[in-house]
Amino acid sequence: MPTPQDVERLLREAGLRVTRPRVAVLTAVHDHAHAPTDSIIGVVRQHLADVSHQAVYDVLRALTDAGLVRRIQPPGSVARYESRVGDNHHHVVCRACGAIADVDCAVGDTPCLTASDDHGFSIDEAEVVYRGLCPDCST
Repeated sequence: MPTPQDVERLLREAGLRVTRPRVAVLTAVHDHAHAPTDSIIGVVRQHLADVSHQAVYDVLRALTDAGLVRRIQPPGSVARYESRVGDNHHHVVCRACGAIADVDCAVGDTPCLTASDDHGFSIDEAEVVYRGLCPDCST
């Protein structure tokens, strides 16, 4: 969990003005990994009661564009946000309850992560979603 000073520094380093909504949203994303927008709005409103839905959406878009948060949307799920950026990690999603956890990149022989034809693209990321049952739903 970053301190308020860390959050302000991150915003400045990304070239963004430090505003109360930006600090609150970035803090909420750091504190609640893989949270959907509605949950982030709820957390932010605990500190800024009068913040609008649109303001939170705008801040999330600015933070995503600046590379401070990552927007993920596993198939069948609403958009979610996380603060783990700058690496090419993946996710595991529970088929029953929808819980999401981070999974580091595959190790060893990973032919599925090497495109058979890159069509001239300079590929810098692969998205893999693992599905199964979380420990709570397995029992």
